[in-house]
Amino acid sequence: MPDVDAADELAIELSKSKGILMILGSFGFVAAGYWLFSMDAAAMKGAPIDDPLFIHGVGIAGMVFFSLTGIVGIRKLFDKRPGLVLNSAGIIDNSSGLAAGFIPWSEITGAEIYEIRRQKMLIIKVRNPEEFIQRGNVLQRAMVKINSKMCGSPIAITSNTLKIDFPGLLSTFVQYQRKYGQSMKASV
Repeated sequence: MPDVDAADELAIELSKSKGILMILGSFGFVAAGYWLFSMDAAAMKGAPIDDPLFIHGVGIAGMVFFSLTGIVGIRKLFDKRPGLVLNSAGIIDNSSGLAAGFIPWSEITGAEIYEIRRQKMLIIKVRNPEEFIQRGNVLQRAMVKINSKMCGSPIAITSNTLKIDFPGLLSTFVQYQRKYGQSMKASV
């Protein structure tokens, strides 16, 4: 990482209370997935979708996905590192299980807001998306690739795990981007 102006560094901590809520929500969805998986054909009669293969598949997928989010939530609960750091060199993203790590300002080409079901994310556009897609283990790379196709970038930062709300996150990013970022397009 290049020289950093330590006087102008902002570390945003991970929110333990938001993390606990995420873990509890994950456990609830794992239980719902198990309920769907354990339903017999008679219990499905009259439901809008009564195909046992489909219902059991949704149950399994839910159990797997939300087990993983619960595990990530538990890991983040004990993570002592800040969730997000902004400084003169760039951004250090540690906000989720798909965190991008260090992103230099020279790599950032733009930013935009992506919203899905009233959940806003700050999408960071980068010069070489493939570099960020290749970070992490096999599962992380697959999930980042899906995110990249869905939102147009492998880097999506949400305030869900941070001790900051989305307007504060956006305002902070814009402030640092204007001060240290290259000339970039931003639709935020």
